[in-house]
Amino acid sequence: MGLWDKLFGEFVDIIEWTDDSNDTLVYRFERYGNEIKYGAKLTVRESQVAVFINEGQVADVFEPGMYELKTNNLPILSTIQGWPHGFESPFKSEVYFFNTRQFTDLKWGTKNPVMLRDSEFGPVRLRGFGTYSIRVTEPVVFLREIVGTDAHFTTDEITNQLRNLIVSRFASILGQSGIPVLDLAANYDDLSTYVTNKIRPEFVAYGLDVPLLLVENISLPPVVEEALDRRTSMGVVGSLRDYASFQAAEAMTAAANNPSGSAAAGVGLGIGFAMANKMADAMSPPLTRKDYLQLPDQDAAQKPREEQYFVEVDGRQQGPMSTEDLAQKVRSAEVVRETLIWSQTLVDWTPAGQVEALDEVFANVPPPLPSS
Repeated sequence: MGLWDKLFGEFVDIIEWTDDSNDTLVYRFERYGNEIKYGAKLTVRESQVAVFINEGQVADVFEPGMYELKTNNLPILSTIQGWPHGFESPFKSEVYFFNTRQFTDLKWGTKNPVMLRDSEFGPVRLRGFGTYSIRVTEPVVFLREIVGTDAHFTTDEITNQLRNLIVSRFASILGQSGIPVLDLAANYDDLSTYVTNKIRPEFVAYGLDVPLLLVENISLPPVVEEALDRRTSMGVVGSLRDYASFQAAEAMTAAANNPSGSAAAGVGLGIGFAMANKMADAMSPPLTRKDYLQLPDQDAAQKPREEQYFVEVDGRQQGPMSTEDLAQKVRSAEVVRETLIWSQTLVDWTPAGQVEALDEVFANVPPPLPSS
């Protein structure tokens, strides 16, 4: 820098900063040799705070407004004081401008799935995503803890640390909540509020505030989502019988519209018959208990036909009667061993005591008493 540039540099300064970026949190005003002159004009705009550093220490904090730097607690850097040092003032001062507006739409998300136990699905892995906003509330704390001597501090330099902090607290809160996976969507607002209140004290330690944190999505692994989609599809389909009928009808229509020639037409015809049979089976109503009661008894049809007997009583024919009916008459002494009976298996009328099929009927019946 030439002599004239150095002389013009000794004139009263106008200190201000207009931000044309969307990510600058802190900007240090550049001045030759960090020399702030006596009577310099300091302009602090809305959504800004200026921190005046004198000889490496915080001298003052300026809220929005216009100030003339000539008070006793600020360095008086005149040209006369600088002469003995070859126009180099021994008093070095700096001004840091802090952007106090909200920085919105900052992203957060889990790099690795969060493992937890769900009451319905068992062990599951979840990922969470969302946005948050920050704002500088304590410029001096933020300068000491985070910025240091950085002349141009942007959101990119701190978002990774803030994101890790949010994800850590989110994973802990999600694991302790006990909310079923299928009910998480209904609790996004409550989770957002709870996570915000949980991490806010930790942001305050950095001189920052979290005005808003949103949980936008909590998702399952792709394989689990596919299985859940299939389960949902089954619920939407409803009756499998109706769905099978619809699918069979669609297949028959596609086969009928297949322009693949005569050979393919034959194959399509066979498929069509098969689909028709399947459709008929699918469309047939299910059997009810009443239907089962009306079905013929196949076991009964396979059983041999029970023998029917005719009995001669007092010279008259009675019957037909089953073996059980005949046994009752034996027990009542209406039929005795000498009573003549006939059935289709007997050639002629035969005494009941001589029929082998009735041996069990007469087993407990004593023979007639011998004549006197």
